Amino acid sequence: MFRRIRGRKSETHAGECAQCGDAALINLRQVVKRFNSEAGPFFALKGVDLSIGAGEFVAIVGKSGSGKSTLMNMITGIDRPTTGEVMVAGTAVHRLSERQIAIWRGHTVGVIFQFFQLLPALTVIENVMLPMDLCNLYRPRERKVRALQLIEQMGIAEHGAKLPAALSGGQQQRVAIARALANDPAIVAADEPTGNLDSKNAEAVFQLFESLAAQGKTILMVTHDPELAKRARRTVSVADGAIVVPDEGQEAGHA
Repeated sequence: MFRRIRGRKSETHAGECAQCGDAALINLRQVVKRFNSEAGPFFALKGVDLSIGAGEFVAIVGKSGSGKSTLMNMITGIDRPTTGEVMVAGTAVHRLSERQIAIWRGHTVGVIFQFFQLLPALTVIENVMLPMDLCNLYRPRERKVRALQLIEQMGIAEHGAKLPAALSGGQQQRVAIARALANDPAIVAADEPTGNLDSKNAEAVFQLFESLAAQGKTILMVTHDPELAKRARRTVSVADGAIVVPDEGQEAGHA
């Protein structure tokens, strides 16, 4: 049913957008990620090539342990490749120091986690303002105004003065999305953003991503939900550390 793409440029549907080429917003070239353990080396990624254009809404799918979250971590700079190149928005992320990566990520990528990772002692507004404070973006008096606008966009304006513990899981995820948008990044990367939500809240969060994509944001979403993945504009399937696509004669879908 599937074949792996390794060690070469893949067909357009296999991992490269049709008009990306060297102008892709995200470009991974022969990315390998090796982890060492007592049992020996484990390769989470095996020579991955992937290009993603600006404004794409991409779902990254695969079984547990397939390498999909590791792939996302390469793109966001949360982790580094053992070998290979990671180019994002014109920056060679794999060459940055830890300090440089933190600064770059704060300006370029908004990351959304499955478990929200909101700071419990800060209010909703303060959580959303935090990336602006850390990166010293926007004038101090503008930050609260922007945070209020973002939580209003997320439909949770009435909860701005509350602590995260007072909110439902779906509301906390909306706060996390607002926080990811605080610095107006080109890329929004979400790792299993609906994994802890019921179907109603998962649908609401997905619709928020669709809205952001319509506004020109590049959306990357790791998901285990095949129905949600089908609704993204493009699907990248990962298995055993490699991107896979349907064999000849099989329906390619979004991959």
